[in-house]
Order: sequence, then structure tokens, then C-alpha cells
Amino acid sequence: MFKRITPQTIADWGERIYIRFLELTKRFTSTQIMALLAIIVGVLAGLGTCLFELLLYGIKAGLTHWFPVEQSHFLFLFYPVIGIILASLFVKYVVKDNISEGVTRVLYAMSRKNSYIASHNCWTSVVGGATTIGFGGSVGPEAPIVLTGAAIGSNISRLAHLNYKNTTLLLCCGAGAALAAIFKAPITGVVFVLEILMLDITAGSVIPLLIASITATTMAFMLRGFDPILAVTLAPADAFELWQIPLFILLGVLCGLMAWYFTSMNSRVGGFFKSIDKQYKKWLWGGAILGILIFVFPPLYGEGYEGFTSLMHGNAQELFNNSLFYRFRDIDWVIILFVIATMFFKVIAMSTTNAAGGVGGTFAPSLFVGAFTGASLALVCNTLFGWEVSIVSFTLVGMAGVMSGVMKAPLTSIFLIAELSNGYGLFIPLMITACISFAVDYYLDPDSIYTKQLRQKGELLTHDKDQSVFVFLKLEELMETDFLRIKENFTLGDIVHIISTARRNIFPVIDNFGHLLGIIQLDDLREDMFKREKYGHPISDYMIQPPDKILEHEAIQSVVQKFEDKHTWMLPVVDKQNRYMGFISKSRILNAYREQLVKIQQ
Repeated sequence: MFKRITPQTIADWGERIYIRFLELTKRFTSTQIMALLAIIVGVLAGLGTCLFELLLYGIKAGLTHWFPVEQSHFLFLFYPVIGIILASLFVKYVVKDNISEGVTRVLYAMSRKNSYIASHNCWTSVVGGATTIGFGGSVGPEAPIVLTGAAIGSNISRLAHLNYKNTTLLLCCGAGAALAAIFKAPITGVVFVLEILMLDITAGSVIPLLIASITATTMAFMLRGFDPILAVTLAPADAFELWQIPLFILLGVLCGLMAWYFTSMNSRVGGFFKSIDKQYKKWLWGGAILGILIFVFPPLYGEGYEGFTSLMHGNAQELFNNSLFYRFRDIDWVIILFVIATMFFKVIAMSTTNAAGGVGGTFAPSLFVGAFTGASLALVCNTLFGWEVSIVSFTLVGMAGVMSGVMKAPLTSIFLIAELSNGYGLFIPLMITACISFAVDYYLDPDSIYTKQLRQKGELLTHDKDQSVFVFLKLEELMETDFLRIKENFTLGDIVHIISTARRNIFPVIDNFGHLLGIIQLDDLREDMFKREKYGHPISDYMIQPPDKILEHEAIQSVVQKFEDKHTWMLPVVDKQNRYMGFISKSRILNAYREQLVKIQQ
């Protein structure tokens, strides 16, 4: 008979692993222990990535092996919505937690959950992402993989009983290792973490990141071979020439504008689906939108690697396979219009897939849009002006450009494209385009697609340590509620009667519905509180309005600013209906700030 596995059983196993780990590493330094844990995280992240790809391509093969792919157009219309339905049901009834927006979830865990990610994310993101993409959802596999790797790092740190600083480092090791494994690009994995996730860049943090990324990439090489995800080799005709610099500057501007469109449209589509109250309605809308888009533009099916791979090999006509426009595939201006339209509609297809209930990322779609942006410019130059601009090089550089703007990560985009394509000869145009795209998109919107929602909620960690410490402070934990409440119909005599039991010198005045009307300070009562002839005076004679009010869930940075502007040390907290909730003091915020600063530096 098998012994029943319970949460306590798992906890006991964890404790035994920890004790055994201490025994094995008792002679190791802390640096050596972190290096060892980074290797473990790298191995597990690499294995997780391989399992994800096996499941993903297994689903794809299972859906298409029994019929000719070139004749399956109509079936492909229904597969994506089926995948979305299966993924959303899996999340609702099995996971019972939010596993979408992988990178955003990682950033949220770092700021609000002490870098803790639930253990189920070690496998649920793999299942949800593979189901969505395997059935043709127009999203990328990177976000689920990054969340999986981060969850592996976070949970290993829990087993090792690490502090917050090392837990965060190991979480980042897992995220970087997973990204490195899926693209077989170890430098990109490290740079991604340093640019998007990590706050402090030191030798003690970089070395474990390097170890984890190299280990995961090695696992990918062993299990999946050395072939890159983009099998493209630059020919001498694709080499960078100085006269192309103005074109790459123009491409940078176009990529920046496309990145802004990418982020903005993603928010608008997400907002539209959030306004839909029933899940089945989201499925219907999502199925209808995806079905129509894929029917007209077949390259939108799945993550889209095949589409921009065809462009990079100069086979733009392959994009027309199974398309309504197939008979027009040899007309140059039709090709240009088709590529441009596909580029714009890819964003809508991606956003719809995620918003309707699918699980996937924006990494691959940003590469897709960038590839089509670069190819569009090259095709226009070649068709209208008769130039011999390399479609391959402009496609690669465009990928880096849009990705740089969307993710606000120019270095990550540069090194990713360079590693994927062995295109180090394109370093100069990659740098020009990525930097200009970043600048243009930053001017239009300073937030990346990952940080937009977190910044609005005051939950985003930044490289500004002061601001980052404030992110960890939660208003509801700092609020004090042990203040005696005064009703609006009280008199001075009523207050004197209860004041003996009060521990505070401030009293909120509320109405019968709990709304805050004002406050009374003990100092304002001292002159009259011993004069019995004044005990009948209404409390309104002594009530004053607070200098300001704090809204529940308001960001701590905003609260601190109010204290500074009003030159006060105590302010009331109310909800959106002005119902009294408690008080918050400046001194308590400062004390919590000091404690949190010590914690994250340990």
C-alpha cells in the first residue's frame, strides 16, 4: 500500500533535504554554496525547457500527423480557440491561480511576495503554455518558461532556507537559465536578468547567473542538439555597409513606433476582454477574432517562427501558403501590403490569445513584429527604388529593434539576435536600431509591456534602491486602527467620559455610515475638558479637517510625499467612499523603511 502524500509529508521531505544539504555543504563558503545551487537550478531549468518543447511539439504533431498540413486550413481555424478553452479550464479548475504574464508575475513575486513563487509554477506554466501554443495560440513560449525557471529557483531557495537577497538571486538564476536554454543563448539569459529583473549588479550576483545560464544551455545542447532556433547564416551580400546607416536609423524609428503600437494595442485588447463578464463570452470573442485573422493571415498561427524564418531566407512567397491571397504571391506590392498587415494584426492575435484565457508570452510576438517591420522596409526599398538591400539583415535587425522598445531592454535584444544568428557582423546596425527604437518608445511610453501594470499599482522594483524599498512596504500592514471613534452627535461631555480609556490623542469623527467627517485632537480639548458648563457643546465646535487623507492601497511613495507636502506626522486612511479605516504615521513608515532596507541587504 502506498502512503498518502500530504502537505505535511512534503514539508518533512523538504526538511530532510535541507538537513542533508547542510551536512554536505558544511565546509563550503556561502559563495560556493550559491554556485552549487546555481548549477542545480540550471540543470532543472534546462530539463524543464526540454520537457516544455517535447510537450509543445508533441501536441502539434498529434494535431496534424493524420492529414496533409497544406490542406488543413479550416481545421487550423478551430484549433487555437480549443487550446485557449483547455488552457483556461486547466488554470481555473486545476491550478486555481494566475499563471499568465510570466515575466510580470516574476517581478510581482520579487516586490510583493519576498521572491516566493508557488511550487505549482514549476510545471503548470509548462502545461498551460504548451497547450495554448501547441493548438496554435498566437503567443510565445518564453514567458511560461521564464516563470517555470523562476519558480524552480525560488523553491530551491526555500528548501535551502536562504534569505531574501539570495532567494531573489536564485529566482533570477532560474529565469535567466530558462531563457538561455530555450534560445540556446547563455549571454542573452544573463543580460535579460541584469536588464529587466536584477537590482544590484555585483560579482557575487553575476557569477551564479553565468553558471546557471551556461548549465541550462549545455543541457539544451545535450538534449536538443546545437542547431539554433533560427537557422540562418549571413552571406557576404548581407554584410553591413556604411551607406545603410540612414536606413537603419529609419528602421529604429519605425521599430520604436511599432513597439509603442505593440504595447498600447496589447493594453486596449486586454481592457476590452476584461470588460466581458462571462468566460464563455471571452472564448466566443477570442475564437471569432483569432479565426478570422488566421483565416486571412495564416502566418499568425502559433508562435510565428516559421513566418519570419521564411522572410530571413528570402522566401516571402511562403507566407501566402493556405492564404486567400495565394494567387497574388508573385506581385511585389501585394507582398509588401501582406507583410505589413500581418505585422499589425499579429499584435491583436497575441493579445486576444492571452486575454481570452490562453497562457503565453510576448517575447516571440515582439520578434515576429520586428522581423516583419525590418522586412517591410527592405522590400519597399528594393521594390520602389531598385536597391539591393538585404532582407535577411534588415529582418534580424528589426527583430532587435521592436524587442528593444517593447521590453525596454536594448542589450538583451542586441545579444539575442547576435547569438541566434551568429550575426556578430551586424553589431553596429543592431546597436543603432535598438537604441533609437528604445529612445522613441521610451519617449512615448516609459514603461515596458512587463512593468506597465506594476508601476501603476506602485509594485515595481527599480534600480533606485530608495524607491525599491518603498515597494516592499504595504499600507495595510502599516495602518494603525486602535483609535477611538467619535460619532457626529457626541458632545464634549461624551468625549471626556470615554477619554480615560483612550491610548491616542487623535479621535476620528464619523457618521452613522462610517464616513470620516473630521478629526479631534486632544490638545484642542484641554482648555475646556475640565469646565463642566461646556460639556453640552457639540463636538463640531472642536472638530477640524485633517491636512490630507490617504486612500486604501495607495502607494507608499505617494503617502510619504503627502507627509512632506503637508508637514504632518499622522494622516487618516479612508476607502473610495470616504469610510474611515485607520491612521498611518510618518514615523512608522520610516521605521519600516529602515527594517526593510536591512532585510534586502542581508
